[in-house]
Amino acid sequence: MTRSTVDFHFDPMCPFAYQTSVWLRDVRAQLGITVNWRFFSLEEVNRFEGKKHPWEREWSYGWSLMRIGATLRRQSMDALDTWYARVGEALHMRGEKPHDPSVARQLLDDPRVFDEAIADPTTHDEVRADHQRVIDAGGFGVPTLFFADGQTLFGPVLVDPPRGEEALKLWNVVTGMADLPHVYELQRPKAQADQELIARTLQPYLNGRDWVSVNRGEIIDFSGGTA
Repeated sequence: MTRSTVDFHFDPMCPFAYQTSVWLRDVRAQLGITVNWRFFSLEEVNRFEGKKHPWEREWSYGWSLMRIGATLRRQSMDALDTWYARVGEALHMRGEKPHDPSVARQLLDDPRVFDEAIADPTTHDEVRADHQRVIDAGGFGVPTLFFADGQTLFGPVLVDPPRGEEALKLWNVVTGMADLPHVYELQRPKAQADQELIARTLQPYLNGRDWVSVNRGEIIDFSGGTA
């Protein structure tokens, strides 16, 4: 089956989703596929019992950034596309702090978008709707891909996104798996060398973050080269 459109659910705080987005942008440049950027909140899915939901906070790292993204998406998908690339590079390549409100404002071409997004309660609804779509599909994290025929995949999880011909090879693997709806999981075990590569690649993100990483209730420590 030819697949020319994909919905890509991301949380701007996730380093793996960012790396996958770099790969998918390369595929798009080569094949002309359509990428629709959608949201998913790691803060919400990994929220510990008794803690506030991200929409109950005045400012909540990834969630509030996605409210800005939702406002930009109302302008155009291209506006969201450009912003996500900019925020991703800031955190995951340079170790900056786009989740800081002052930095988030600086990363916008029009800083008024920041105030518009945070003042508009319907941006909560828009992010929540995208998030719930993944939950309803049985998803749990990002990147999550939705194809037009309803097939849904988590991943691919990358730290060194392939480019050029190798990017297309991976696209064929991903779309090939989507064509086999009862293939549920394919995973590569991580040897020590893989764990060390992941830790090195994530270093800008680790420098820029102001939170602990949580995966389905478990705090993840990347400092020792584990993932």
